[in-house]
Amino acid sequence: MKIIGEKINGTRKSVDQAIKEKDAEFIAALAKAQVEAGANLLDVNVGSAPDTETEDLIWLVGVVQDAVDCQLCLDSSRPEPLKAALEKVNQKPMINSISGEPKRLEEILPLAAANDCELIALALDEGGIPKTADARMEVVRKMIARTRESGLADERLYIDPLVLSIATDIQAGNITLEVIRRIREEFPEAHITMGLSNVSFGLPKRMLINRTFLTLAYAAGMDSAIVDPTEVSMREAILTVKMLLGEDRFCRNYTRMMQAAAAAKK
Repeated sequence: MKIIGEKINGTRKSVDQAIKEKDAEFIAALAKAQVEAGANLLDVNVGSAPDTETEDLIWLVGVVQDAVDCQLCLDSSRPEPLKAALEKVNQKPMINSISGEPKRLEEILPLAAANDCELIALALDEGGIPKTADARMEVVRKMIARTRESGLADERLYIDPLVLSIATDIQAGNITLEVIRRIREEFPEAHITMGLSNVSFGLPKRMLINRTFLTLAYAAGMDSAIVDPTEVSMREAILTVKMLLGEDRFCRNYTRMMQAAAAAKK
């Protein structure tokens, strides 16, 4: 499973403050902690006002790249910051994201295609997140038709089937899992990724819900996740489900994780 570290996001108060104060040490520490915990990519999202987003994203990319050698996931809904950041990256980045919304497709997809970037695609359109698996699949099919037309191979695409809060729709998890299974069957070369936090919104013990849903989604066909890799219980869940699905030869990774945990306690 490819892990996209989620912590460098300006919607978080501490990160927003660090960006405004240009606190490179704080951002660098977040980057290092996530890579050391196993992140394959780092999402970088300044979450700032449009008039400063380009400048802030360039600064953020520079700080993160000075701190770690890791592929970045450039996270913005606007083409201008993405264009500027693409000129500064050391490694070919992932772009987060497009959706079925015409404006996003017209502005972001050409950037990803021209640079052959991996691209996250959200299963929503101008009407929002469809409530049924059938409707989300319609959005997915339309997006993939467009990405193929642009010359972007399916294997460069990371589809986010999206999940709503279980607290407001008890079938939200089942709907998302069905979309995952159908994407995997219909578009086997495409990847599937997801942020998990929405599923637990409004409920107690959110991390328990998040990591349990992660294991269900992985078993259904998800092969990437946007998570906090420094959260120990999340790492444990990922390695455990991979072992149970026969993807950890001789249970080596699981055993090493347990040995490291035991050594840390001592």
